[in-house]
Amino acid sequence: MRSASNAGRVRLAMAGFIAVYLAIAGKLVLLGTKPDEQAKARIDAEAGLATRRPVIADRYGRQLATDIETSSIFAEPRKMIDADEAAEALGRVMPDLNLDELHKKFSTDLGFVWVKREISPREQAEVHRLGIPGVGFLSEQRRVYPNGPIVSHELGAVNVDNQGISGLEAYIDKSNRVVKDGSSQPPELNVALDLMVQHAVRDELEVAMKEFDPIAASGVVMDVETGEIVAYVSLPDFDPNKPADALKPEAINRVSVGVFEMGSTFKALTLAMALDSGKVKLSDRFDARAPMRYGKFSIDDFHPTRRILSVPEVFIHSSNIGTAKIALAVGVDGHKAFLKKMGQLDRLRTELPESAMPIVPRNWGELNTVTISFGHGLSVSPLQTLMATGALMNGGYLIPPTFLKRSKEEAMTLAKRVIKPETSDMMRYLMRLNATSPAGSAKKADIPGYRVGGKTGTAEKVVNGRYSDDKVMCAFTAVFPADAPRYALLVMLDEPKPTKETHGFRTSGWNAAPVTGRIVARIAPLLGVKPDFDIPPMLPPATQAAALGSIQ
Repeated sequence: MRSASNAGRVRLAMAGFIAVYLAIAGKLVLLGTKPDEQAKARIDAEAGLATRRPVIADRYGRQLATDIETSSIFAEPRKMIDADEAAEALGRVMPDLNLDELHKKFSTDLGFVWVKREISPREQAEVHRLGIPGVGFLSEQRRVYPNGPIVSHELGAVNVDNQGISGLEAYIDKSNRVVKDGSSQPPELNVALDLMVQHAVRDELEVAMKEFDPIAASGVVMDVETGEIVAYVSLPDFDPNKPADALKPEAINRVSVGVFEMGSTFKALTLAMALDSGKVKLSDRFDARAPMRYGKFSIDDFHPTRRILSVPEVFIHSSNIGTAKIALAVGVDGHKAFLKKMGQLDRLRTELPESAMPIVPRNWGELNTVTISFGHGLSVSPLQTLMATGALMNGGYLIPPTFLKRSKEEAMTLAKRVIKPETSDMMRYLMRLNATSPAGSAKKADIPGYRVGGKTGTAEKVVNGRYSDDKVMCAFTAVFPADAPRYALLVMLDEPKPTKETHGFRTSGWNAAPVTGRIVARIAPLLGVKPDFDIPPMLPPATQAAALGSIQ
């Protein structure tokens, strides 16, 4: 009896021990697989783990940015049995981890720390096999950009928590287009950009980078009827899949963030101002036989004609002297008021958070009006210049640029008339004349059938407080078709080098203009612009005859 009683007690004791060990084992499994809910909830809220971002697509639905689900490893140090052993084991699976930092994290009594974000499936499988108590996985949304750097400056980037930090990604967060709880997918965001056009512009600018060896190149295409940005390139660019690359100084967004003296492209604004004021007519003439002098300053032409020039000749010969005298005919106050009206003296706001304030003279006198008339002494963003060019071409309406799709009707609710329709007609005529005249600086941009009009601009860059003799910013503003404008285009080359083919010249007519022509030849068919070789008169016959008759 006593033997049977002892055996029963032994079995009871064994069952008790087994129950205790099973409870401990179960607890260890629980600790190893279930995170601290309060800590997890806090991390979810702070890092936005469940946040879903909208797909960004171009105007035809081609994906530019989207989310994919990925896993990250976290740890709960307070639940670890041997923190040092856990750190060493994770280090063997993921050699790129900083072991010293990991030991410090695991030696705390925290309820939640990150081990590694966005791990690979292989890493997840190997860490899972380790079965370390207090180590687990969380699903996150990772932003991917299928086209790499092609649309980088417009799209911007997100941080490791999938929050927008620049470009349209920052706009998405600011406009509350994300879903915070991750339960549904936010509506797709269709932008105005055409990916095919974007690729063509970027490709031609990359060719220009090799051909002329500038430190940077930019190109923007805008619909002059809606203000939509159809292509937007600034080289060097970056891969938004590697957002840290966006911090490299050379990857600055030169189209919106950079401000530059735009050189002779500003002459189009000066002539439009004077013609619109009624104080100057197309048939008027201005004396360019000798340089203008202001104290120690001498204003001369790059290619002096040393004769009296008509208004069209001032434009096609890009005469600084003639342009300055045209601006003075309007006056300093009228000049400032016109540029203000054209959006050149204020920061240009778009959906992109990145923008720059123009650099405007503090004390604007007559000499400032003289130099600004031909694009020196006032620095603006290239996108501002393109916006103003669009207004000169579209019948006289200043339309704020947009990176989102916009109808013509929507655009007209935002448009502001800045010049008369007849002034716009004259400016289109002058832009086209500059491409067709043998003396015109835009003739290398003329593509048969597409009636390109344009204006060159070459501005000496300021280096150590002085204008450099050999470092220039070359710009070219274009419109096509000039007789019925639909698209405006701006191309910039920063510090292009002279080549054998340019006969040693580094001016815009030899580099930015032909690059623009090549771009137009590629994008016009993509944009549905059909070639037309039957060119109609661009001005009333009498006006056009008078203008042409004034050209020698």
